[in-house]
Amino acid sequence: MTTHRSLRPAPAGAHRAPFSRRSLSRIALVSAAALTLAGCGGGSAQAGGDAGATAWTLTGGAEETFRASFEAWNENNPDAPIEAEYFANDAFKEKIRTAVGSGNAPTLIYNWGGDNLESYVENGNVVELTGEVPEMEERALDSVLETGKVDGTLYAVPNNNTQPVIMYYNTKLFEEAGVKVPTTWDELLDAVEAFKAEGVTPISVAGSSQWPYLMWIQYLTDRIGGPEVFQAVVDGEEDAWSHPAITEALEKIQELVDAGGFGDTYGSVVADAGADVALVHTDQAAMMLHGSWVYSSFLTDAPEWTAEGNLGYTTFPEIEGGQGDPQNIVGNPANFWAVSADASEEEQATAIEYLNNTNLDDTAVDTLFDAGLIPAVDGVEDQIADSEHPEYLDFAYSMVQDAPSFQLSWDQALPADQGQALLTNLSQVFAGEKSPEEFQTAMNATL
Repeated sequence: MTTHRSLRPAPAGAHRAPFSRRSLSRIALVSAAALTLAGCGGGSAQAGGDAGATAWTLTGGAEETFRASFEAWNENNPDAPIEAEYFANDAFKEKIRTAVGSGNAPTLIYNWGGDNLESYVENGNVVELTGEVPEMEERALDSVLETGKVDGTLYAVPNNNTQPVIMYYNTKLFEEAGVKVPTTWDELLDAVEAFKAEGVTPISVAGSSQWPYLMWIQYLTDRIGGPEVFQAVVDGEEDAWSHPAITEALEKIQELVDAGGFGDTYGSVVADAGADVALVHTDQAAMMLHGSWVYSSFLTDAPEWTAEGNLGYTTFPEIEGGQGDPQNIVGNPANFWAVSADASEEEQATAIEYLNNTNLDDTAVDTLFDAGLIPAVDGVEDQIADSEHPEYLDFAYSMVQDAPSFQLSWDQALPADQGQALLTNLSQVFAGEKSPEEFQTAMNATL
């Protein structure tokens, strides 16, 4: 059954969670062995350098967790510091691709798993971690840890929150317009018409960034045909993109676009700038399909609006006659740290000790909970109940636990060239520049 929750009491059975912020409850205790392993010499992430271990990661989302984690490590390990840099999502993807390919990667390589990680392994860019990080393996969710393996060997470990894609909605706008939270595709189209009549953009999407479009085709394809449809694409089966479920998903996307579901200016909205989130919390848009990481953006960018209970959340609508399980989810099981094979032995030792003792430790888990994020670790139900956002965290964590299928974001599951072609062609579908059949022909040519 499709469920929905809210931070504001609503007629449709939504709930409200208290809002406040906790400071860090403790400083991580790091094993003194790290000092011995890491030493005080070492190189840089660039082969032959001498600047010490480095890490690159993303702004937004779990950024504060990373900052607190590296700060704790550096405070306890002054002779083996890790220098972290933070980048916007799109800029990072370009920068890391170039750095890894040229042998100048940071010591800790932030990645999404899937083909992204497999290509690193195939090219010898990262080191094996099986048996090297036993404590990390013990505390990580088993299903998430599997995403960091290639052919059964561990090459990456989760470093932040599990990230299902959720339908967020503005409870204030729904109440003012008298609109029911949609649980089916037809109800979603009805909601679009109702909000258009109110002069409200029905759905916020960051079209300029392209990748947010993926959430729509992923959920639609899965709801219509099940996860096997995209698995055929991953497996490289001939004409896999021509599956009828993908055709129908693309048709429904264009149906939603033609109905005015995304407004008129969605193609210029940028995700990295948080413009899509802002449209919701400034009461200009009623809904947004996005990864669970944006909850922290609402807490940070619109604390008063969120505290008032204006943010609701629900699952993606069901499709009548669809073969996919309505409890299936898409998104990212988590993001991951891999260790660069181009780093010096000292840098690798520092990175591995950090992963084993500090990555996703109790301090990091507390920080993620404070930000409204679900840490990719096992046995946190009691901590969720005691957190500042128990209802939202329980909702998102339960989505992951109950999902028969958790499908990785398509642009990360596919090789980089196919992923970029997917983004380009899908954006043309959203813009009305390509028909479903033209999209499928173009994508079949990439298999």
